[in-house]
Amino acid sequence: MSRPLRFAAIGLDHRHIYHLVGELIQAGAECAGYCAETSDPRVSDGFRDRFPQLKPVERERLFDDPSIDIIVSAAIPRDRTTIAIRAMRAGKDVMVDKPGATTLDQVAAIEDVARETGRIFSVCFSERFVVRACEAAARLVSAGEIGKVVQTVGLGPHRLNRTTRPHWFFEREAYGGILTDIASHQIDQFLFFTGARDAEIVSSATANHALPDIPDFEDFGEILLRGGGASGFIRVDWFTPDGLGAWGDGRLFLLGTEGYIELRKYIDIAGRSGGDHLFLSNKAGTRHIDASGEPISYFRNFLTDVRERTAVAMPQGHALKVTRLAIEAQASATRLC
Repeated sequence: MSRPLRFAAIGLDHRHIYHLVGELIQAGAECAGYCAETSDPRVSDGFRDRFPQLKPVERERLFDDPSIDIIVSAAIPRDRTTIAIRAMRAGKDVMVDKPGATTLDQVAAIEDVARETGRIFSVCFSERFVVRACEAAARLVSAGEIGKVVQTVGLGPHRLNRTTRPHWFFEREAYGGILTDIASHQIDQFLFFTGARDAEIVSSATANHALPDIPDFEDFGEILLRGGGASGFIRVDWFTPDGLGAWGDGRLFLLGTEGYIELRKYIDIAGRSGGDHLFLSNKAGTRHIDASGEPISYFRNFLTDVRERTAVAMPQGHALKVTRLAIEAQASATRLC
């Protein structure tokens, strides 16, 4: 029996590191340690609380350890490329939080090194990969329950929690802008559910409606995109009210030629409790599906890819195609205010 794959965490700057590490362990990988360097001590404190069995290890030792197969990272977005390239050149596959990069030059550098080294570069788009309702929707779409998907509408609202955010969160150069950052989730979902191999950004816009004292920040963004004969609309924002019982009322609408699906990912507002709600309407009728028991597959599939050099978790090049489209949408966006 082959040994468990081993991974290490470098870049404890965003709380998404918790599910990168936790889900890989759940999928059967072994964590060899983590670099304790962070820009937000609250994240590292939460990491130690969740994983008290894991030990901090000096960063270069993790890169240089030949027994480590994978590096995972939720570093400051502008720093993820440097970490990924260092890891791939050390013979390791890489999984990073979104966004995978913040500039087109970074995307090109990652592509070059991945090609040169033969290593896997994957982005964990958590609004698909850690949402059980998305797993159920993928199964239903694959089974032909709504026919061909011809349009997606992806809504990605978030709660700002301004007082608890680290300084880099409000610096455009550090986080890349709202479309580069958040909207990469919805671009990923558009490509995946429509089956489009690529897309064009038809229009995009950003705004800072509520934080004039931080002019570099954007609290609203939208994108219209098309690809593979389908179209998509994306809205992302930082306006989730404190009174909502979730960090964001994330929704995804899939319009098919024979029906449609709506996902209420994190909350069914003033409706059923919990998250992972799926509503399906087609020729057979309309029904609600509780998808909270649907298995998560991305992390298990990623480990299969690392072991067998396949592309089960996502098609080769998908992560960087999504990242490039998000950066292009950001660069061409009309500034509303």
